[in-house]
Order: sequence, then C-alpha cells, then structure tokens
Amino acid sequence: MSLAPRAVLVHRTTEYEELLVRHGTHGQAEFFLSSRGRSIAEVVERHQRTARALRDVAAAVPLRWRQTRVERADLDRFLFAPQDVVVVVGQDGLVANTAKYLSGQPVVGIDTDPGRNPGVLVRHRPADTGRLLRDAALRGGGTADELTMVEAVADDTQRVVALNEIYLGRPGHQTSRYRLDLREAVEPQASSGVLVGTGTGATGWLRSLWLERGSATPLPGPAERRLIWYVREAWPSPATGTSLVEGTLAAADRLALTVESDRLVAFGDGMESDAIELTWGQTVRLGVSDTSLRLLV
Repeated sequence: MSLAPRAVLVHRTTEYEELLVRHGTHGQAEFFLSSRGRSIAEVVERHQRTARALRDVAAAVPLRWRQTRVERADLDRFLFAPQDVVVVVGQDGLVANTAKYLSGQPVVGIDTDPGRNPGVLVRHRPADTGRLLRDAALRGGGTADELTMVEAVADDTQRVVALNEIYLGRPGHQTSRYRLDLREAVEPQASSGVLVGTGTGATGWLRSLWLERGSATPLPGPAERRLIWYVREAWPSPATGTSLVEGTLAAADRLALTVESDRLVAFGDGMESDAIELTWGQTVRLGVSDTSLRLLV
C-alpha cells in the first residue's frame, strides 16, 4: 500500500521571533525599538499575518495527506522525498532558498504579505492551497512553470545549485584572483567576484548590475535555458585583465574559473552558510543545471 502524499510546509523565523530571541520578552524588544524611534506594532502585525497564513495553509492540507514543517535554517539538513509537494509560505526569496534542495518536486508559493512582496515566486494566497494540492495529486504534479536553475560543479565533485544566481569569490567580497576560461578564451583576473544567474535572478542582484552598467546583453527569461554572467569590479594590472567581464551562457556552455587565491567560495541565492569551498588550483565550472524548479501556477 502506497503512502499518502506529504505536504512539506517551508517557512522562516519572523522578525518578531528574532527580536524575542535576542531580547527575551515583548517588553524588552518594544523598549529596544522605541528607544530608536521605531514601533514594534508593524513587526508584530507582520508576524501575525505570517502565523495566520501558516495556520490557514496547514488547515488546507487534505486530511488523508501527511504534512510536516521545515524552517529555512534547517533546509540543508532536511530530506525531501520524491513524492513531496512543497508549500513555501513566505517571501519570494524563500522559494529560491528552498529550490536548491529539491529534485523536481512541485512547489506552491504562498504570499504571506501581499503588496509588500513582489509575488514573482509566491504567486498564491493561503485560500488557494487546497485546490493547488489537489491539482498536484490528481494531475501528476499540476500545471507548472519549469524555471531554469544554475549550477557550479568543482573538480572534486562539490556542487551547488541556485534558482537566482551563484556568487563565486572571497567570503568577505575582497579581491579574488582566478583564471577565467570561456570557449577557449582565457584571462587571469582580479575582481570582487563573479555572478552567474538565471532569468529568475535577472529580476534581482543581476538586474542591478545590468542596469548599473547600461549593459546591452539581453536578459534571459525565467524558463529560458540561458544564463547571464558578470565579473564584479575587475581590476586591470600587468598580470590581470578586464576583457571578459560579462556575457551569456547557452545550455551547453560552461564558464570555468581556476582559483588563484588562498580560498574562494561559491554559494547560491545568498545562502552563504551552505557554500562550497575552493582552494588554490581548483577549477569550478558554472552553467545551466539539469535540475529545474517546478513552480505550480
């Protein structure tokens, strides 16, 4: 007899909960904020909206289903099963944080704060949860957008996957030294790191670089199997160049970087705590991942 489907509810600690952990009580947290000209009321209101959304989503899971919850900080230790339906309750960034740990499971994005979140990835309201879960079960995963992801694979098999972008450089964003290799064009570089991202990521950090440079490189669409990459603040010197600082990668392309610093890291979607570490002489290759995010529509 097969197991009932499992709904995995992904959430993150609210700002109010973080204040309570730091200050111990509501009163102490309120005093801390008021002494700095801030009100705790708006923080409590957002916390209550999030808690209410999480309760509504949990209540909408069909009775015969199994369900469990995982907090953002525990994602790297949680084992998702192939038959799970993942319900992300929060902000767009939480969907991206979750995506790197999945392998094709359908994802529902529930917006806890409409109007405050862009709603690019958290497209639904708590009231939509029941219908979306039933569709996922009855229609083999439901109707979904297949969003392209980016991966970095090191020569020792370390791997990181991201929905938005992967940053490669020094942990503190100081000057990184490496050799960049793209389609047989090779250049030693010194920079504050390299970003490689997707069409989904082109609405965030990558877009800020694109706008800042007035780049003519066309941004990819979220489902397009093409990436865009930028070198951040490349430094010209007798030993380093600046001719390879931006471009696109087709599905079959790989951007290779060989480390010439004492320690570089690669991490995806701002999850610095889950980075791969690279030492002098190692090579990492970045490109389109075989894994994509199945985001229910």
